[in-house]
Amino acid sequence: MNKLVNNIYKMLMLGACLSMVSAFGIILLGIAAREFVWDIPGLDAYAGYAIAGTLFLALPSTLRQGDHIRVSMVLQKLSPRAQSILEYWCLGAGTVLSSYFAWYAIRMAWISYTFHDVSPAADASPLWIPQILMVLGSLGFVVAFADAFISHVLGRPFFQVQDGEAARTE
Repeated sequence: MNKLVNNIYKMLMLGACLSMVSAFGIILLGIAAREFVWDIPGLDAYAGYAIAGTLFLALPSTLRQGDHIRVSMVLQKLSPRAQSILEYWCLGAGTVLSSYFAWYAIRMAWISYTFHDVSPAADASPLWIPQILMVLGSLGFVVAFADAFISHVLGRPFFQVQDGEAARTE
């Protein structure tokens, strides 16, 4: 099961990388189009969709790598038992809140699809298409938080630390 979840994280990160490269390509195309006085409607919107897709698709992997901001000043002052209890509470709350967000992301994409909602930008593309990236990233984030919670319950490490480096906490 752990291998399946890790593959999900890798696939979402690959999607984030492709989305970032797409955003870069779209921005370059926009620059070239302005230089040659060539109007391509909606390029700014597509770049925005790609950047948003990058951010959402990278959420699970950044949690796994320990790159999300954690305030450890409070944790350092607590006893190990209190640290563990607070960690359970934080991971549980993160799982619940990310599930709540994912539910509404799915609902928003479904409503956009059902009502044929289109972008108000010049491209007028269906909004459910870029919203799918947000849904996938949100669902991956739920899986990552649930994985972190289960890992904490089972006593195995969740956060991947690079070469003896401490997890980045601030």
